Amino acid sequence: MKNLTLLLIIAGCFYFSSCKKDSQSERFKLLTGPVWVSDSLLANGVDASGPDEFLENFNGEVKFNVDGTGKFGNYIGTWSLIYDETYIKITADSLPVPGPLNVKIAELTDISLKITTGYPTIPPTIIRMTFKAK
Repeated sequence: MKNLTLLLIIAGCFYFSSCKKDSQSERFKLLTGPVWVSDSLLANGVDASGPDEFLENFNGEVKFNVDGTGKFGNYIGTWSLIYDETYIKITADSLPVPGPLNVKIAELTDISLKITTGYPTIPPTIIRMTFKAK
């Protein structure tokens, strides 16, 4: 009986130690799951996605990789969730803003991503980008 109890305890230890905890949040999984395709890119409420427009280089596909790298239209860089996962911090050398771009997540579902941010102009430019899952 002692041997059976000891065997069960050892087996239980192996079982529980082999179970890997899932450290990725639901928001992280939603963001990294699909390839996102731009739906609308607005600056001050006006389409800015066309040729020679303000947000032209964000047009196309966006992919947030699990390892923190990503492709954001024509930009390649890194990303992370910040401020209790309510913002995405995007860093890429070729971004037209100095330093990282912090965008607020307005909506994130398995089929829709909507983000907003301000661009430091006078007066500030309000940017709203929406994406659909591919």
